[in-house]
Amino acid sequence: METFLKQTAPVYNTSVQRNTWSNFISWCTAQEPNRFVWLGVALAGHGCMLTPLTLAVILLNGNNLMFFMIAMVAMAMTLVTNLAAMPTKITIPVFLLSILVDVALIVATTLSL
Repeated sequence: METFLKQTAPVYNTSVQRNTWSNFISWCTAQEPNRFVWLGVALAGHGCMLTPLTLAVILLNGNNLMFFMIAMVAMAMTLVTNLAAMPTKITIPVFLLSILVDVALIVATTLSL
């Protein structure tokens, strides 16, 4: 007479839900081969277009020194992270944060008339 052993174990199927921030950081990490493109976009686009536009809006609407300094710090954030050769998972979020700061400054300056 033969005896068969059958072992069973419960199977748990857990699905991992990745949040938007994790997806964004993964995408930023995948952009590492394009780091020089991001460097050019950040320095040329931000330094030559967005910051002068922000400063012009600030100057034309009363030259609030606090807004002026915040715009300069936003540009410096992008400049320092790119010149320090940080990985793209740091430089891209800092670049987007500085764009958000500049847009917020433009809106705040035009609404404070």
